[in-house]
Amino acid sequence: MKNLTGEQYAATKYNECVVREKATLMEFLAKELHGISGNKLKDILKGGGISVDRKLVTQYNYQLQPGMVVRISKHKRKTGLDNKLVKIVYEDKDIIVIEKNVGILSMASTAKQYCVKNILDEYFEKRHFKCHAHVVHRLDRETSGLMMYAKSIEAAQILEANWKQRVFDRRYVAVVDGQFDREGGTVESWLKDNKAYVTYSSPTDNGGKFAVTHYHVLKQAEDMSLIELRLETGRKNQIRVHMVDLGHPVLGDSKYGNGRNPLHRLCLHAFRLFFYHPITGERMEFETPYPASFMQLFN
Repeated sequence: MKNLTGEQYAATKYNECVVREKATLMEFLAKELHGISGNKLKDILKGGGISVDRKLVTQYNYQLQPGMVVRISKHKRKTGLDNKLVKIVYEDKDIIVIEKNVGILSMASTAKQYCVKNILDEYFEKRHFKCHAHVVHRLDRETSGLMMYAKSIEAAQILEANWKQRVFDRRYVAVVDGQFDREGGTVESWLKDNKAYVTYSSPTDNGGKFAVTHYHVLKQAEDMSLIELRLETGRKNQIRVHMVDLGHPVLGDSKYGNGRNPLHRLCLHAFRLFFYHPITGERMEFETPYPASFMQLFN
């Protein structure tokens, strides 16, 4: 199919294009839709106007492969999710991948508590989908970034039973206190909650759960460091406690940190989520940019 000009695009309800070569979704759209600004393209993405192989995708750097079919709709979905705390990145009939903002729980800890699961359930109901958001992993209230929810019991059960085999790369970026004297390393310990629900770490088996965190230093300033973290295990408060073990608490951590909070938030963001689809087995790769506020601390 020939590339569309801006005027041709405006005159159509939607357009379907077959991907001929590897590219990010944004690169593909810029090439296919001549005369449409980058901001307009992002608005179309954000508004749910793009689907890939009939699956909603809003992530601008989503990786396209030859043979995929991209449908470009003119109008935003009226039933799309409009919420400042939750952004849909990818959705099909079995799973939904979202980017969570700071300040909201992944799931309620008490009755009628506002959380991402409630937002998604309301969104499904408005779209007349007979499904619910099933929690398969969590992010702390003050941690932002990528999360996945199952939309069917079958998908949820497969993910819960085979999480380590299905989810093969989860990474975070954090701003932590102080400078490191090495480029990276690994933290291993047993993590266990005390009666006050505070997680503490032990180098020997304390009856808790074994946890492994790999870290790599990206940038350093006089009194802080930007680091990338890869989780080998996914324990409660794992990153925050392991950074304290290293003597470099995450900035903005009011529970385990040292009080420093330059950005008035927990400086921890889940930027990568790679997994095999629980139903199709397809390799799924999602990344979100590092928060701009993190990077500005090192400019």
